[in-house]
Amino acid sequence: MSDIMWLVYAVILGMLHLGVAAQMAQKYRTPDWGFGPRDTPMPPQGTAARVDRAYRNFMETFPLFAAAVLAVVFQNKSSGLSHWGVMLYVIARVVYIPLYAFGVKYIRTVAWFVATVGIILLIIAAFH
Repeated sequence: MSDIMWLVYAVILGMLHLGVAAQMAQKYRTPDWGFGPRDTPMPPQGTAARVDRAYRNFMETFPLFAAAVLAVVFQNKSSGLSHWGVMLYVIARVVYIPLYAFGVKYIRTVAWFVATVGIILLIIAAFH
């Protein structure tokens, strides 16, 4: 599978993650708030809050991942290294969601670290 397809999978993951986070937050928000200007914060709580934070964390790392993938692909530098990078990022981000949602300490941080290693491998591949 190509590096660019892993980027597409990450986009799909982000869209699913957004949908789940938004749906879970609705338990804590009124329809009037949702259709209004949202001037008064109505943050989700519990598991919904953790899923929302996991999504926000995904959004912090995804632009870096996407830029690194595009740098590799546009330079025609796809390799075993970049393939490991994209796989590590996407798979670790998939694992990260339930770990964060269920409040699993330490292992969640390991999943985040593995995803970050994936980005680093892509950066190395872009310069290699």
